[in-house]
Amino acid sequence: MRHRRYPSDTSDEEWTLIEPLLPPPACETARGGRPEKHPRREIVDAIRYVVDTGCKWRALPADFPPWRTVWGFMARWAAAGVIGQTRDALAQRIRCEMGKGPRAVATIIDSQSVKAASTVGKDSRGYDAGKKINGRKRHLVVDTRGLPLMVMVTPADLHDSAAKEVLFRLRLMHPEITIVWADRAYAGKLVTWAKRHLNLTIKTVSRPKDTSGFIVLPRRWVVERSLAWMMNARRHARDYERLIQHSETLITWAAITLMTRRLVRTGRTK
Repeated sequence: MRHRRYPSDTSDEEWTLIEPLLPPPACETARGGRPEKHPRREIVDAIRYVVDTGCKWRALPADFPPWRTVWGFMARWAAAGVIGQTRDALAQRIRCEMGKGPRAVATIIDSQSVKAASTVGKDSRGYDAGKKINGRKRHLVVDTRGLPLMVMVTPADLHDSAAKEVLFRLRLMHPEITIVWADRAYAGKLVTWAKRHLNLTIKTVSRPKDTSGFIVLPRRWVVERSLAWMMNARRHARDYERLIQHSETLITWAAITLMTRRLVRTGRTK
């Protein structure tokens, strides 16, 4: 086991939260498989290092497992839905400790356009004329406490009012949700469509008239804060991922790190 020296490394308390949520190694299943060469904790630490520092996969320090091994685990866990399940399990645990129900029924949605690196292909990027950004758009859904419930990445030219796919995926993943708070960009026909086809109530929060400069808006400030939390991970200052699903996965990893550290601070790791 390597010596833990990076700020992104998991603490012993964090690992007790993450390890039970990962799938068992193939060699321990009925189908069998080759024993894993590298400890799971080192794989998780390497993924968190990439997310936190923003380095290239090929630039992983030598004390981590080979970058191809780390990337392979990241991709397989993402394809199997393990990362999303881990995020939801941690969010439910935090909600229960706050005296809330394990599943949220009221949520807030917002989007963020970020520039895309040259590694992002033309088929998955677009130009956001409003923000003057050529890249991708991140749609984030959080509960009323700012805990991430879903993230979806699209080309930046997809307007918020046309985000039917975002709401459709939200309904499939969280059928218990009834209310979605959003900004004015989600108003119009989308409100009627969501109510009719998804049984979702979209409530828009508008900026007060005759105001200028920065102002804290009810409900919406929660998701804005969550987006700021995600941006503390340097990998997300720009979108570098060739595949959209990998971009969503690494954003989710940043959320997992935030939640495990929150649980460790409160001392609720058992």
